[in-house]
Amino acid sequence: MAWTVARARARDLGSASARRSVAALGDAVGRVLGSDLFSMVDLPPFDTSAMDGWAVRGQGPWTVVGDCRAGDPPRSLEHRECVRISTGAVAPADSAVLRSEDGRERDGVVSGSSAPPVGKDIRRRGEEVRTGERILREGQLLTPPALGLAAAAGLDTVEVVPLPRVAVLILGDELAHKGLPVGGQVRDALSPQLPAWVEAMGADLVSLTWVADSLAATQRALDAAEADVVITTGGTARGPADHLRNAVEAASGEWLVDGVAVRPGHPMKLGVLTGERALVALPGNPLAAVSGLVTLAWPLLDASAGRDPRPPLARPLVVGVDASPGAHRLVPGQMEGGAVRLTTRRGPAMLSGMATADVLAVVPPGAHAEAGTHVDVLSLPWGAGLLV
Repeated sequence: MAWTVARARARDLGSASARRSVAALGDAVGRVLGSDLFSMVDLPPFDTSAMDGWAVRGQGPWTVVGDCRAGDPPRSLEHRECVRISTGAVAPADSAVLRSEDGRERDGVVSGSSAPPVGKDIRRRGEEVRTGERILREGQLLTPPALGLAAAAGLDTVEVVPLPRVAVLILGDELAHKGLPVGGQVRDALSPQLPAWVEAMGADLVSLTWVADSLAATQRALDAAEADVVITTGGTARGPADHLRNAVEAASGEWLVDGVAVRPGHPMKLGVLTGERALVALPGNPLAAVSGLVTLAWPLLDASAGRDPRPPLARPLVVGVDASPGAHRLVPGQMEGGAVRLTTRRGPAMLSGMATADVLAVVPPGAHAEAGTHVDVLSLPWGAGLLV
């Protein structure tokens, strides 16, 4: 399947599985709003002082008749009376605020160079938002200021699209999980990074499990994975130790993407397991697995959480690169003066180039992309390369 088609299919699956739940404001930051929000009150809820000073009525000088602090109940003034007032306090009717730096108080009398006009330095009730007015739209990301607005509008909870829950299964008897590998083993380079990838892609990791190379063990691990999305590593080929395909089919799972025309990572797969769980099957080679994450897992998780896709930006290549006939190439790179310089160590089993990259260049199918050719560039979660 073409790389662009596979990504679209992953996003469609994520969109179809997006749910709604109610969250307290303190738990909703970073979530996507599941429905429009409407204010329960006027903002501000009353005429309020915008400055510290005195609330005065009529012409001066003014006799001080008390204090008005934030949280005090409303009070009234007669002509030529005033109260000391603080920012945020209820402003008396038909008053104005004489700023503290513009007036002087002596023996209970305040004078100023001139009387401020009625309404001066007073925020009028509802001038920002009226009761019942929509303040945030469905699909917006709930940032800290957005949650502050919701609180000011009288809301305690909001409907959100919850983050998808992810279970990761690391398949393979050949993996050493700590220390130096011995015999024919290799060090597991995926389990240390996948939790951080899951978090960076905006999902919640609920479990990480190592699975032995057997059909029964693979079936048990898939059945036991209680999550919205299951991500596996390894076992995507058709070798004698690759049991994933048979395990999924034995459990009446369905493949939506069975291989992608992309290098590295072409054996990656996307499927659906029982219980409406999505399955992203990554190749075992480290860079090929990263390619699978970016191709299938990221758009799936974004859509599951209600987030818009991250659009690529076109940037020129510093140095040319061979393309792959009939397949896209995903090549790690670094931004350099508005252009992208590709790393040289970029084999499917290599991570050294990826370890210093902040972007992935998407090289379309072809024979060769010359220096200066514009290619789509995907910013990695930790990279600020596209800000230059």
